[in-house]
Parts: sequence; C-alpha cells; structure tokens
Amino acid sequence: MGGVAGGDATDGELLAAHIAGDRTAFAVLVRRHQDHLWLTARRASYSAEDAADALQDALLSAHRTAHSFRADAAVRSWLHRIVVNACLDRIRRNRVRPTVPLDDDVREPRDPSDHYADLDLSMVVERALFTLPPDQRAAIVAVDMEGYSVADAAAALGVPPGTIKSRCARGRQKLAEVLRTVRTDDGTGQDPRAAAVSDSGTLSPARPGSTRPSAGTESGGGASNRA
Repeated sequence: MGGVAGGDATDGELLAAHIAGDRTAFAVLVRRHQDHLWLTARRASYSAEDAADALQDALLSAHRTAHSFRADAAVRSWLHRIVVNACLDRIRRNRVRPTVPLDDDVREPRDPSDHYADLDLSMVVERALFTLPPDQRAAIVAVDMEGYSVADAAAALGVPPGTIKSRCARGRQKLAEVLRTVRTDDGTGQDPRAAAVSDSGTLSPARPGSTRPSAGTESGGGASNRA
C-alpha cells in the first residue's frame, strides 16, 4: 500500500490497513500523532515515567483493539480517549495521590511565605491541576488546555457533553481556590496566578503550544446532573 508507506493515507485508511494486516500502517499512524498523544499523557499523569508507561499501555491497547474502532468518530479522538483512559486507570490502580510535585529547591524555600515566587505561571497551573480528581483534570486539559470543544472533548473521553461541562465547572472552581492561596511578592495583594482562571471560569490562557483540533464554540461552563 504505497499511500501508507509514504504517509499520504488518511488516519482512517491507515487504521483500516492495519486491521487488514498491513504491518507498517499502525506505526505510521502513531508517528503522525505521537507529539499530541505524549502531551496528552504527560498532562494526565503525575510524572513523565507514569506518562510513558500509560502511553505504552494505550498504544498496545489501540493496536489490539483497532477492529473495535467506529468509523463515525475521528481516529485522533479515538486514540486520545484510549491514552486518557490508560492514564486514569494507572492512577486508580496506584490508589495514591501524591501532593503537588515540586522541585527540590521549591520543597525547601528560603522564604516560607513566598514558596511559589520563582515558579512560572504555567508550572503553577500545571501543578495545581494535580490537586483535581483525575476525571475533572482530564476534562479541563481537553477543553481549556488543548482547545477541544465540549462536544469533541465528550467524544474523546466517552462521556456526554453535560458531563464535560460539569467536570470543567467543578474543576475550575477548585483550581481558582487553589491558585488564590498562592501569595505574590509584589505587595499589591493581587494574585496573577489566580487570574489564570478567567472571569468566565475558563482556564486562561491555554498553554503555549497547545493544539486546537476543532474550532468548536461551545462553552464548558455549564452544569449537568451527571459528574
């Protein structure tokens, strides 16, 4: 299959070729999306080691269960969902939620009242994310950091749109509370890190380099009777 070997085939064609027995198609598909999948795993895991293990589990699962892929979904969303689920499964198996991970020089700050002063905003937000339940974190990462619409995030995570809205709303509220506890050193009494959660409730701005697979306009701030 020349198109597969040259990387010209669509994601769907690559997956179909893999199912049909092409030994190179799946590798081409993984290479095409490896950066996005790694970033997804890293954001949904406590450490780079956990992310690497979860990503390996996810790719093995995708390789084995490709025949279960439904053509009405995007292959990228299908892979994203498998990676996120692998990360959440690993967290649940470990049954241990570590405190927000900090570097050695942050664990023992020179000034206890200013222990976040040297951290970049994106690092603070990233670490605050790990105070959230895994399901809420996955929803916020998808909508606020990776730029998915609510509908696309719901498809990627395998839950109804209302569930994504509810998880985002609860997660953003918790993030705002966590970030407001961070004190500044400028004497103004205002916390620019807490302002990372905008007035509308979304995590703002998205981290540099975030991907935006769709231009959906749905807001993630609604509520649902399902969490």
